[in-house]
Amino acid sequence: MNGSGISHPAFITLDRRRFLAAAAALVAAGVLPARALALAGPHSFKQGALDITVVSDGHLVLPTNILAPDAPPDALKQLLDAAGITGTEIKPDTNVTLVRSGADTILFDTGSGANFQPTAGKLVANLALAGVKPDSITKVVFTHAHPDHIWGTLGADGNLTFPNAAYHAAAAEWDFWMDKDLVTKVPEGMQPFVTGAQKNLTAVKDRVTMFKPGDEVHAGIKVLDTPGHTPGHVSFEVPGDETLIIVGDAVVAAPVAFPHPEWRFGFDTIPDLAIQTRKSLLDRAATDKIKMLGFHWPYPGVGHAEKKGTGYAYVAAT
Repeated sequence: MNGSGISHPAFITLDRRRFLAAAAALVAAGVLPARALALAGPHSFKQGALDITVVSDGHLVLPTNILAPDAPPDALKQLLDAAGITGTEIKPDTNVTLVRSGADTILFDTGSGANFQPTAGKLVANLALAGVKPDSITKVVFTHAHPDHIWGTLGADGNLTFPNAAYHAAAAEWDFWMDKDLVTKVPEGMQPFVTGAQKNLTAVKDRVTMFKPGDEVHAGIKVLDTPGHTPGHVSFEVPGDETLIIVGDAVVAAPVAFPHPEWRFGFDTIPDLAIQTRKSLLDRAATDKIKMLGFHWPYPGVGHAEKKGTGYAYVAAT
């Protein structure tokens, strides 16, 4: 019996281990896409005294040209071809971070929920594979308020998905999205992002704690200022023998953003600031050999940056 109250008979655990091993072997051989591992079950590892689990929320479907709308087409195509990305659509994974520490079970972002894209919103089902019930989450910490990161705060029934959690958000991010006039200031296509953010944030306004860069959201887990993708976007530094940074969307598409952090990403709110943040974060990660966990990197999204030419290469952790 685990701490969540869900038991896992030995033969089920053994079968799941075999399934994970078989899936990993097929992914390594190029027979299955990396996303197959997300279907096999959550990915867990130790980070110092903490237990980290990456839980899939499914994946998104986006137009390929959103990755770098100003990039030279031939250069972009070459990178995408090398990554096996063809056609006019990309399907980025959505990797949600769960941290267990003593009596706390902490979720970083809540995923898409039921109202964004049909290929996403799988977080609750995949938490169950990790033996975690929604009512056992004690803290929810937001990186930023885009749909695929917070629309899972409310369930399809309009109630909180994680009813016993305390919520934590960056003050700058909260103030940006909760501006009552914001919906009139953004392009029409972005207006649902605003109304959705305000709906989900309003639902937790009586139980939210605001933080700022440099604060700790849990003992040793420090808030990093990584703005640009959204005005108040934050990442989190997690201590251990090797530092881990929960990146959120500070670096989005690994095959493009690592080699060319100077290319604008289509969903960045403040592009020049986002570029500066990407460059700084990747330079620090490469120089200091920091492990990172990216929300949209190929599942489970854990890896390193290595200096390569004028940019960086993404190296998935083994």
